[in-house]
Amino acid sequence: MKQQTYPDYKNWIPEWMRIGANVLGVVGVAVCLWTNKMYYTFSYNGKRKLSKTIVEGTAEYVTLPEGGVGLDVGCGSGALTIACAKKNPQGTMVGVDRWGKEYMDFSNALCVKNAEAEGVADRVSFRQGDACKLDFPDETFDAVTSNYVYHNIAGKDKQELLRETLRVLKKGGTFAIHDIMSPARYGDMDAFVAELKAEGYEDVQLIDTTRGKFIGRAESIVMDLAGSKLLVGTK
Repeated sequence: MKQQTYPDYKNWIPEWMRIGANVLGVVGVAVCLWTNKMYYTFSYNGKRKLSKTIVEGTAEYVTLPEGGVGLDVGCGSGALTIACAKKNPQGTMVGVDRWGKEYMDFSNALCVKNAEAEGVADRVSFRQGDACKLDFPDETFDAVTSNYVYHNIAGKDKQELLRETLRVLKKGGTFAIHDIMSPARYGDMDAFVAELKAEGYEDVQLIDTTRGKFIGRAESIVMDLAGSKLLVGTK
């Protein structure tokens, strides 16, 4: 009998950070409690399962045509890539990530293992990649997506990162990009949306996901996710 395997999407709060906070808890109880709260709220094995809610909610906006190919930028453990593949059995997904030392538990091998556990290994692939300069020609993909990636890239214009992702999207393709799009990080996103519409992009929306869409306003502040928005539309 084949042994049942289960996906392991890890946690957005690395284990080393949680353990470190517990050690520091001797002198900082509040830091310890806050980090543990975040860890178990994001966990796929906890009651709240906030990561799962956000990933699957973002995937709902990703639509592939028959035989289409989608791209997930900053795929991490493969969660969003796989969720999009499960939602779109008629297409395939590609996940790219640099898998840096900040998230040392995440890797290409982990993504492949999770895809196998979810039964979509034949419809997803993963590769090393740089969100700042994607190694794909213009208009390669039928859909592009990303979740909580660009705000982590220090020193880069976030709207330019969005442009780089949209560069590889085919005309008529859909996009769903979720991140902490606060003015301090992203600048004037309402103006950016207006620019996209003026360029011919259709159905462009900037959805505040902290008003009950994925998370409530108060919880978003506690979880350090205030300013989270989902940019969706069609090229």
